[in-house]
Amino acid sequence: MTVAKDQSGREDAYGEGDLSGGGTQAGDVYVPSWRRLDRERHKRVRARRATAVAALSTLATGVVLYLVVVNAPGWPRTRETFFDGQYAREAFPKILEGLWLNVRLLLVCGVAVLVLGMLIAVARTLRGPVFFPLRVLAAAYTDFFRGLPLIINLMIVVLGVPALRLQGVTVDPVLLGGTALTLTYAAYVAEVFRAGIESVHPSQRAAARSLGLTNRQALRHVVLPQAVRRQVPPLLNDLVSLQKDTGLVSIGGAVDAVRAADIIVGRSLNYTPYIVAGLLFVALTIPMTRFTDWVTARMDQQRTQGGTT
Repeated sequence: MTVAKDQSGREDAYGEGDLSGGGTQAGDVYVPSWRRLDRERHKRVRARRATAVAALSTLATGVVLYLVVVNAPGWPRTRETFFDGQYAREAFPKILEGLWLNVRLLLVCGVAVLVLGMLIAVARTLRGPVFFPLRVLAAAYTDFFRGLPLIINLMIVVLGVPALRLQGVTVDPVLLGGTALTLTYAAYVAEVFRAGIESVHPSQRAAARSLGLTNRQALRHVVLPQAVRRQVPPLLNDLVSLQKDTGLVSIGGAVDAVRAADIIVGRSLNYTPYIVAGLLFVALTIPMTRFTDWVTARMDQQRTQGGTT
């Protein structure tokens, strides 16, 4: 055991070979040194100071913004037009009821988009000359629907298809709007899946083939699991965008959150219901966005530690 004194005369005991101030270990009992305790105390003080500074800075910024907004010219008229509590209370139940339609569209269209996008991505990555027409059709589909504005696609499907009066074809704006959303977002998701498939090194497929797996088995059991795992963050981002765009089905008359707000605005000429609908969409989107960020950070950490291929 070695005893050392610092400039203040305090003694620090540490084992032979441990000159870092990490403490001493007698048997199974670890005794931290005064240096370690001092470092930890300093870190706690800095953390508390940083938290206090951040809180004060946030409070000051909030006060300044509040004063700037409420003292701005035209604020009373803006508050009456966009932030009227009476219209907000009236609109909230009806908009919340319409929001349930948006949630159902998200769930159904999300599953359909993932399935259709995967099929298109697989079709684009098929090898061999016999699959050339299928690859061309898949590429043409993704190019067309990625270039076509979603609002135009919705107008064509939701407003144009009923005008054809085809027997056996639905005219329900919810079903037609969901179909248009699926067609557009499947093109984006297909490219996400294709990027994941092509990011898997060819040696993975070759190793699977050397073990006796067929091309289909190698794709299913080796390539696709790695591709999907790598593309989870961008897939979640596409689902977040899909959740917001479900409000566009209102152009066909479907009473979702946006349409419910529009009905109240048309009757009252007050735009507070739009703010209520927007805040409800934001309330749905923020948890999905934070979950996407968490998944991204977790996968980056695993990749850094070598846990993800």
